[in-house]
Amino acid sequence: MTYVASRLAAVKPSASMAASMAAKALRATGVDVIDLGLGEPDFPTPAHIIDAAHAAAAKGETLYTAAAGTPALRAAIADKFRRENGLDYGPDDIVVANGAKQIIFNALMATLNEGDEAILPAPYFVSYPEMVKLLGGVPVMPVCGAETGFRLTPAMLDAAITPRTKWLFLNMPGNPSGAVYTEADLQALGAVLARHPQVLVLSDEIYEHIIFDGRPFTSFAKACPALRDRSLIVNGVAKAYAMTGWRVGYAAGPAPLLKAMNTVQSQSVTSVAAPMQAAALAALTGPQDCIATFRTAFQRRRDLVVNGVKAIAGLTLDPPQGAFYAYIGCAGLIGKRTPKGETLQDDTAVVAYLLHEAHVGSVPGAAYGLSPFFRISTATSDAVLTEALTRIARAVAALQPAKDAA
Repeated sequence: MTYVASRLAAVKPSASMAASMAAKALRATGVDVIDLGLGEPDFPTPAHIIDAAHAAAAKGETLYTAAAGTPALRAAIADKFRRENGLDYGPDDIVVANGAKQIIFNALMATLNEGDEAILPAPYFVSYPEMVKLLGGVPVMPVCGAETGFRLTPAMLDAAITPRTKWLFLNMPGNPSGAVYTEADLQALGAVLARHPQVLVLSDEIYEHIIFDGRPFTSFAKACPALRDRSLIVNGVAKAYAMTGWRVGYAAGPAPLLKAMNTVQSQSVTSVAAPMQAAALAALTGPQDCIATFRTAFQRRRDLVVNGVKAIAGLTLDPPQGAFYAYIGCAGLIGKRTPKGETLQDDTAVVAYLLHEAHVGSVPGAAYGLSPFFRISTATSDAVLTEALTRIARAVAALQPAKDAA
């Protein structure tokens, strides 16, 4: 008997989850492993948010809600967009789902026909192409290397668009690169999109508040208001408020798209748990000082990692402009031999070597569509990051030159 649908044949499990599971498996054998594979803040969720969820449950807010989210939460999200992004959305222009990933999945489920294309600038978040493939679409992945700051250029976008293009995905600050698009960058992309009215834009802004060096953040919808009727602005509370496990994401967009997404949600998960929505409401309407506190810590950790990588021959790192990852170039290690005599053929081999030799878990750049790199999360303590860098440096120093260079 065949249990698995054919649509899953081309879909891979999450690479970041797989990396974390590999680290956990090694740790289970008694090895002291530093797992930098998954990206989530190491800070506790602020107490007032936890209290709000508890109070909601205690008051009996434990029943189904509207598929799109509670009126109070959608109103608070509309206020957030107005206050922080200069965007005038009303509560009816908002949907809430179980994390930003489900928002994206619902949008693709609601819009993709077999063979429709989605442009995913590489490096991209690992789940983007897999969701596109799962729902019958075709990922188109222009490579945006360090020479463009890991950002899509107007020329790249123009070359990637075809009559089958349905979506362009943007992610800013980017996972895994930390790249940030300026308002001028977005307007230049918008000028290209203006010539292709069939293309929808999904702007994943989940790391909006984790941005460094005093850079301003501009939402795509703010930079390109003429494209508002085909833009879906995706966000959530997971990263900014240390709420990854609470699973509350949200989006703003055109009414016909949101209606279709609500249909998908109502026939799949129904809605987000009511106490979780109460927690998200408290996050958006309560004290906001945690955002600056977290951002300061993440920037300090970014600087620590940038300086640490700079001291390791064979590795490179362009300072991330936001998010909490380091996308480390490892071209200088490819072809080198491990102490066991194995040749590092690619970044997947580098990641395996660092796990088993340095006992540091990371994710290969191949998972993000751009090699040779590997990603580590910087969302952990200074002490842990310092120890991880020490281990990586020691493992890299133990490598031998390629045979033809010996």
